[in-house]
Amino acid sequence: MSDQPYYYGTGRRKTSVARVRIMPGNGAIIIDGRSLEERFPQIEHQTLIREPFLATGSLGKFNAVVKVVGGGISGQAAAIRHGLARALVAADENYKAVLRKLGLLTRDPRVKERKKYGLKRARKAPQYTKR
Repeated sequence: MSDQPYYYGTGRRKTSVARVRIMPGNGAIIIDGRSLEERFPQIEHQTLIREPFLATGSLGKFNAVVKVVGGGISGQAAAIRHGLARALVAADENYKAVLRKLGLLTRDPRVKERKKYGLKRARKAPQYTKR
């Protein structure tokens, strides 16, 4: 597999980081050594991950090998989507306009806000008592 030329993309979302390699192939997506369906059983996550391929019409043209660490399932799925979009742009610059228009190349900056002292969570305050 390493002798074959590949295109690389790093995707991030929340605390998840996905390292994505795509190479010409039949459309197989391997994530952490397991198939897409096995690693992400929910259809919503599978659809999210396949979105860059569907947007560019390249579903079935590339095989993807993904390593993903950190965060939860939804964050990891979004990180893989981001990484796939970046790798597709590395493979073919013509995909950039389409992916940019759909917002697939933009890193989602939303992360969990830290807890502040004197509060129960980031913003939730203890109940106010007058007496």
